[in-house]
Amino acid sequence: MSLPADTVLDRLAEVIRSRRDADPETSYVARLFARGDDAMLKKVGEEATEFVLAVKGGARTSMVYEAADVWFHMLVALGAHDVSPREVLAELARREGLSGLEEFASRPARP
Repeated sequence: MSLPADTVLDRLAEVIRSRRDADPETSYVARLFARGDDAMLKKVGEEATEFVLAVKGGARTSMVYEAADVWFHMLVALGAHDVSPREVLAELARREGLSGLEEFASRPARP
């Protein structure tokens, strides 16, 4: 699947990359990077929980807002490991057209 060269996710990932070594006193992203994986993953979990609560509450604007927060914090965590949004999108494209059950069954067994 060919993706446009300039997507919102690409631009956001670039901003995240550019803030990686910024001053943690002036950049939220730099602060997350400075605190390490545990802090980044804690934020992903917190934002995911807020998203779940927004969906349960049924307010569309809250769902969108919280989904954006989850995606943002996931991009920060992925960026810490040099994983690009394009890699995730390529995986979603690979799964396109597959039955969810079929795709799940094709995964290697977890230890």
